Amino acid sequence: MWVVKIGGSLSRDPLLGEWLAHLSEFGRGRVVIVPGGGGFADEAREHQDIWRFDDVAAHNMAVLGMAQYAVMMHGLCRRLVIAATDAQIRAALHAGRVAVWAPLDLLFQEANRLTSWDVTSDSLAAWLANRLNAERLVIVKSCEIEPACSIDDYAALGIVDPSFAGFTRDASYPVDLVNRNDASRVRDRLLHATAD
Repeated sequence: MWVVKIGGSLSRDPLLGEWLAHLSEFGRGRVVIVPGGGGFADEAREHQDIWRFDDVAAHNMAVLGMAQYAVMMHGLCRRLVIAATDAQIRAALHAGRVAVWAPLDLLFQEANRLTSWDVTSDSLAAWLANRLNAERLVIVKSCEIEPACSIDDYAALGIVDPSFAGFTRDASYPVDLVNRNDASRVRDRLLHATAD
């Protein structure tokens, strides 16, 4: 099973439809989409700057932002199944569908290692990939991706969050950072993996 995180920066990008079409067609039974926070999470940051509430509240607002993006993705592609729990994700995959994760189980009352801005949807995607014992983690970004960079390099450049390296350091799966224009390349990898 692959975990594919689609950055919130694609929420207004015409290429989002292409990504969802490819993944829902060629990833059936094998792909879990993790939505980024995008503008939905940016609202949490802006309101925290104004009101100075704690990171737990901001984290919960950002998680709800990810869930909003999941609902939007489902609205754009009805073949996707919204899944909030591990059991719902596994049921969707078992039924030959593609799950889009609405991470409502990650709403917390108390601070923990997930409730800071050092942990964004990139790290939450890695957290989920670890939890589900994924075969591959794909992070889709709008910015240019330099294949020679390490995960630490990407973190230093601000392309992934500061915690991402820690969540992926001992991963048993490959981690691919790809550009928003790479939907066909990811589709071809999915097809090749199916043929193996």
